Amino acid sequence: MDYNQEQKQDRKNLLWAALAVLALLNLVLLYFFYQERQENVNKDTIIAAKTEEVLNTKTKLDSISVQLDAKIAEIQQLGGSVDSLVALKDQLERDKQNLRISNASSIKQYESKIRSYEAVLAQKDQDIRRLKEELGIVTSRNEELNQQVTGLQSERQALSDSVTNYSSRNRELSEKVSLASALRAEEISVNAITTKGKERDGGRYRARQIDKIKVNFRLGENAIAQQNQKEIYLRILDPNGAVLSDMATSSGAFMHNGREILYSSKEAVNFTNSRQPVDIVYGRGGTPFKEGKYTVELYSEGFKIGQTDFTVR
Repeated sequence: MDYNQEQKQDRKNLLWAALAVLALLNLVLLYFFYQERQENVNKDTIIAAKTEEVLNTKTKLDSISVQLDAKIAEIQQLGGSVDSLVALKDQLERDKQNLRISNASSIKQYESKIRSYEAVLAQKDQDIRRLKEELGIVTSRNEELNQQVTGLQSERQALSDSVTNYSSRNRELSEKVSLASALRAEEISVNAITTKGKERDGGRYRARQIDKIKVNFRLGENAIAQQNQKEIYLRILDPNGAVLSDMATSSGAFMHNGREILYSSKEAVNFTNSRQPVDIVYGRGGTPFKEGKYTVELYSEGFKIGQTDFTVR
């Protein structure tokens, strides 16, 4: 019995010891939990303070940015130079961007930057007052000059009207001279050339008889036109109004009335003012002509100088 009582007592002692150890562990855990919680509270306080500093600094920089914009606009309106302010505004925008990644120590550097910006704004206020004073002097002088110039304005207007009328008459005369100098194509005829080289006339041809089209005409006399080399463009329009052209041979495009138009063929002619004959040939390279009425147009130096037609049966 004594032995059993001793075993029970030992077990009780072990149980109390285990409970004591558990209680001690709980106290240690509570201590560490409290310490960690206190550290988190401190960190949150520091972050909150830093965030408030960043927000306050950003608010000040935004305010300075608005004031800089106003100063730049006002100085420009007064006719002053804003190059230094524009450069300062660029630097301010860079500072605003860098603020987002700044630490606590660098935030303090922004205080000196803000004071520097505010000093520049104060200096620009003085510059604006000086510009306004100078502008007042200039305005006064301008009023005196305006009074002196008023007497000349009517004479200037009269002279301007005279120049305008002269320019208008000169332009009309130039247009008339240009129109009078335009060439004229006379006695226009259209012949068909067969594959064997035989030439047919009359203006009405069978499609199988046509290998090439030959346009004959004379350049009318014109004493005003310059006697030099002229480019004469031939346009042949099919019954649907499409221009016959073959870019691989003699066709291309030229400018007329401000737009580019196609031509079928062209010929360079030395104009001699002698009613000289001119022939221009266009071949379709084996492509048959469809039935219908074809229009022939001739152009030179920006003018349409002649027109005729022929029929394919």
